[in-house]
Amino acid sequence: MSWGSELWDQFDNLEKHTQSGIEFVERYSKFVKERSEIEINYAKQIRNLSKKYQPKKNSREEEENKYTSCRAFLSTLNELNDYAGQHEVIAENLTSQIIAELSRYLTELKAERKLHFNDGRKAQQQIEISWKQLESSKRRFERDCKEADRAQQYFERMDSDINVTKADVEKARQQAQMRHQMAADSKTEYSNYLTKFNQEQNEHYYTLIPNIFQKLQEMEERRIERVGVSMKTYAEVDREVLPIVGKCLDGMTKAAESIEPKTDSKQVVESYKSGFEPPGDVEFEDYGPGQTMKRTVSETSLSNSRGEAKERPGGCKSKGKLWPFIKNKNKSPKQNKEPLSNRFNEFMASKPKMTCLRSLRRGLSLKLITLNSHVRNLIEGSGPEDFSHLPPEQRRKKLQAKIDDINKDIQKEMDQKDALTKMKGVYEKNPQMGDPASVDPRLAEIAMNIEKLQSEMQKFEGWLAEVEGRLPWKSDPSRRQSGLYETQNSNSTTVANNCAQDRESPDGSYTEEQSSETQVKVAIANTPEFDDEFDDGDEETLPTIGTCKAIYPFEGHNEGTISVTEGELLYVIEQDKGDGWTRVRRNEEEEGYVPTSYVEVFLETNAKDS
Repeated sequence: MSWGSELWDQFDNLEKHTQSGIEFVERYSKFVKERSEIEINYAKQIRNLSKKYQPKKNSREEEENKYTSCRAFLSTLNELNDYAGQHEVIAENLTSQIIAELSRYLTELKAERKLHFNDGRKAQQQIEISWKQLESSKRRFERDCKEADRAQQYFERMDSDINVTKADVEKARQQAQMRHQMAADSKTEYSNYLTKFNQEQNEHYYTLIPNIFQKLQEMEERRIERVGVSMKTYAEVDREVLPIVGKCLDGMTKAAESIEPKTDSKQVVESYKSGFEPPGDVEFEDYGPGQTMKRTVSETSLSNSRGEAKERPGGCKSKGKLWPFIKNKNKSPKQNKEPLSNRFNEFMASKPKMTCLRSLRRGLSLKLITLNSHVRNLIEGSGPEDFSHLPPEQRRKKLQAKIDDINKDIQKEMDQKDALTKMKGVYEKNPQMGDPASVDPRLAEIAMNIEKLQSEMQKFEGWLAEVEGRLPWKSDPSRRQSGLYETQNSNSTTVANNCAQDRESPDGSYTEEQSSETQVKVAIANTPEFDDEFDDGDEETLPTIGTCKAIYPFEGHNEGTISVTEGELLYVIEQDKGDGWTRVRRNEEEEGYVPTSYVEVFLETNAKDS
C-alpha cells in the first residue's frame, strides 16, 4: 500500500509521523548507551571485587595459597576477572555496532527527511501560485465581462436617444467594442490559466506528491528495518560472549571440583611439622628420707625428663627438647629448692610489706609480657638469615626454598652471560656491528654477581646440611646461648643456663628470645612457695585506687595483659611505676595490665595523697 495514493492529502501528518520515527531511534540509541554504561560499571565493580580479594604479596593470604581450597578461590577470582572482561566486550560492541552506527544513520536520516519535505513544500507552493494566478485571471475575466455589458447598454441607450449627436453615438459604440474585446482577451487568459492549473494540479497530486511520499515511505521503512537490525545486534552482542562466559563459569566449577580436603590436611602437616619428637615419660622421683630429688628442666613445660644427655654423631650431645609454646597452668609440687629458689624463699621468709611483693610480681609479669611480645614478633616477623628461629622441619623448607631461589637467580645470570658472550662473538666477527670491548664491563658484573650468588648458595647449603644431619657441626653455636640472666648471681645463672641447654631443639635452631621466655617461666615455676604466695590466696585483693577510661582499644594478647575496648570504664588497682603499664580490674576475676598511654586515669583523692 502506497502512501502517495492513499495519503496524498496528509502532508502535515506524515511530517509529524516521520519526526516521531526519528525521535524513536534517538530514544532507542539512548537506551543502548545506558545499557553500555551499566555494563562498563558492572565490569569495573567486578574487577575491583576480584582485585580486593586477591592475596597480598608477603601476606598470610599468599602463604595459604598452597591449600587447594585457597588455590580454587584464587582461580575463581581470576575467572571472575575474565568474566568482567566479557562485560567490557559487551559494552564495547554495543557502542561500536549500535550506538555509533545509529548516530551516523540518524544524521543521514534527518538530512534525507529534510530534503523530501523541502521538495514537498516547493510543490505545495507551486500549486498554490498556479491557483492564485487562475483566481486572478478569473476575477479579471469577470470584471471585463461586466464592463463590456455596461458599455453595450450605454451604447444602446445613446443610439436610441434622438437628442444625442452622431459623434457621441459613435464614441459609445467604439467604447462598447473595446470592452467586448477586453472581455474576450480575459476569457482567453482565464481559459489558459485554467488549463495550466489543471495540468499542474494533476501532476502535483498524481506525480510529484506521490513520488515524494513514496520516498518518505521508503525512508521510513529503512528506518524501521534499521531499528530491527539494531535490536537483533543487541541480542547477538550478548550471545557472542556466552561461550566465553560459559568457559569462565566452567573454570569456576573446575576450580571448585579441584578442592581436595585430604590434600589440604596433608599440607597442614607439611607446613607446621616442627621435627621435634614428642616428650618422653616423666620419671618417678622419690621423696624418701635421705633422698635428694632430681629436678627436671621445668614442670611448667613438657620436656624430655630423662635428664642425661646422649652422645650424638659428631660428638654433640642430645639435650632435653622443649615442647614448643606449650603452657602448663598446673602448679608445680613443692620440691627441694635450687639456689634461685632458696633466694626467693629467703626473700619470702622475711615477709616484707605486701607492696614489695606486688612490685616484684609486677616486674616479673611485665617482663613476661615483654618477652612474649618479643617471641611473637620473632615468630611472625622475619627471623635470622639462617632461619634458626624456626623448628627444624620448617627451617629445612625455608632453606630449601631459599636455595631454589638462588638457583633461579644464578640461571638468569648464566643466561645473560651466554647471550652477551654470543653477542661479543658476533661483534668480533663483524666489527661494524659493534665494539666487542663494550660488552666486557657487563660480563665482569655478571661474573661478580654469579660469584656472590654461589657464595650465598654454599652458605645456605651448609645450613641445610646441618639441618638434615649431613654435617656434624652446628652453625653459630653462640646463637643458642641465652643471656637473660648473665647479670644475675651465680645461682640464678646456673638455673638459666641449665634451662637454655635443656630447651635446645634437635638441630639447635631454637632462638635466644624463646629461651629467655622459658627461663623466666622456669625460674618462677621452680619457686613453689613464691607461687603459693601469689596464687593460693595469701595475697589480699588489691583495693581500688581510682578509675580509668580506655581512649584506644588494646588487644592484650600477651600473658598478664587484659584486652579493653575504646571507651570502656575500668578500676585502677595499681599505678604506673614508670614502666608504661597500669594494672586495672574489670570485675572480681578479670584483671591485668594495659599500656598507660591507652587509658585516661582518674585517681581517688586518698590515692593521690598516699
